[in-house]
Amino acid sequence: MSSVAGAHDDGHHHHHHDDGVELTPATWTDGKRYAWLLGLLVPTLPFIAFGLVQATGLGFFWFFGPVLVFMIFPALDLLVGMDAENPPDSVIKWLEQDRYYRWCTYAYIPVQYAGLVFACVLWSSGDLTTIDSIGLALTMAMVSGIAINTAHELGHKRASLERWLSKVALAQSGYGHFFIEHNRGHHVRVATPEDPASSRLGESFWAFLPRTVKGSLTSSWELECVRLDRLGARHVSLKNDIVNAWLMTVVLFAVLTAIFGWVVLPYLIVQAVLGFSLLEVVNYLEHYGLRRDRREDGRYERTRPEHSWNSNNVASNVLLYHLQRHSDHHANPMRRYQALRHMDDAPQLPTGYAGMIVLATVPPAWRRVMDKRLLDHYGGDVTRANIQPRKRDKILKRYGGGGGAAAGGGGATAAGGVATAGGA
Repeated sequence: MSSVAGAHDDGHHHHHHDDGVELTPATWTDGKRYAWLLGLLVPTLPFIAFGLVQATGLGFFWFFGPVLVFMIFPALDLLVGMDAENPPDSVIKWLEQDRYYRWCTYAYIPVQYAGLVFACVLWSSGDLTTIDSIGLALTMAMVSGIAINTAHELGHKRASLERWLSKVALAQSGYGHFFIEHNRGHHVRVATPEDPASSRLGESFWAFLPRTVKGSLTSSWELECVRLDRLGARHVSLKNDIVNAWLMTVVLFAVLTAIFGWVVLPYLIVQAVLGFSLLEVVNYLEHYGLRRDRREDGRYERTRPEHSWNSNNVASNVLLYHLQRHSDHHANPMRRYQALRHMDDAPQLPTGYAGMIVLATVPPAWRRVMDKRLLDHYGGDVTRANIQPRKRDKILKRYGGGGGAAAGGGGATAAGGVATAGGA
C-alpha cells in the first residue's frame, strides 16, 4: 500500500497551479490511476482464500473475506490515512472519457463469476467441513456485496451496456431491484423521512435493515409499475426490469444447483443475503440522521454535499470506487468515480466505511460516536435531524430542542414531514 501513498506524494508538486495555469492531462497525473485495480482484489477473494488454506493448511483462511473487509481494511484506513486531493476542473472531462477507468469496473464481473463457479466447485467437492463451507460463503458474501457497489457505478450510467452489466453484477446477490430503487428512488428522496435507504437518528442498524429491505422492494416495484404504465406494458412481464433482473438470479442459482447439486444452494442463499446486508449497512452509514429541509412550496431542497456523510480514507475509497465521496456523488450522480471530489462542507465520518460498518453492528458504540457528530453538524439543533419517529420524544428530551422558538419551528416542520411519511 505504501506505493500508493508514494504515488500521491510525487503527484503533489505539480497539482496546485492556482496561478491561472491551464492544467492539461500532460501536466496532471492521477495518483490513484493504478490503485483502482485493487478493486479487483475483492472478486479474487475465493482464490486467495483457497491459496492461503493450501499454503498454511489452516481452515481459518476460508473466512479471509470478512477478515479483509472488517479487520485489515479498517486498519489500513487508519494507517494509510486521508486523501482530500481533487482532480482540477480542467481535466474532469478528459478524466471521465478515459476508458481505462471503465474497464476497471467491467473487469470485476468476469472475475466475480469465475470466483462464484470456483466456490461451487469447492462446496460440492466434499473436501470442506461445514464450517469451512460457511467461511467460504461469508467470503463470497464480501464479493457479492461489493459487486453491488460495482453495479452502483455502472447502473448510474446512460449507456445500456453499462446498465445491463449492472444487472449481471447484481444477479449474485439477488438484488436486481436495487438498480431501479437507487437511481429513481433513493437519489430523489435521499435524506428525507420518506427514503427507505436513509437511516434516522436513533435508529439502530438492526432496526434499519428490515425497513430498508422491505422499503426498497416495495418502492422499486411501484417505480417500475409507473414506468410500465407509461409504456402501456403489463406489470409482470419481461419488460419489467425487476422481473428480468431477478430472473437472472433464479437462472444463475438454478444452473449452479443443476451442475453442482443441491449442496450449493444453501450457501448461495447465505452469500446473497449477507451480500445485500453489506450493501444495506453501507446505506445505513451514508446518510445517518441527515435531513434536507423543506422549501416554501413544501418540496424538499435540492440535494447538497451536506446531505451525505463523507470519508477520504484512501484504502476503502480505492476498494469501493470512491463510493465514500458520496456527497459529490449525490450532487452529481452521473459523474464517474475517478472524477468524484472531496467536499469541504460535507460532514466527515471519523474513519472509512470498513471501520464504520463494524461500528454500525454495535448500536451503543455507533450512537456514542455518531450522534455527537450529527449534533455538531447541526450546530446542536437536534430538530434539524431526520429523527426516528418512535424515539422522537426521547431524543428531544436527551438532546433538548434548546433553540427556543426557532427550534420549535424546526420541530414542527420535521413533525409534518414525519406525518406525511407515515401516510405514504
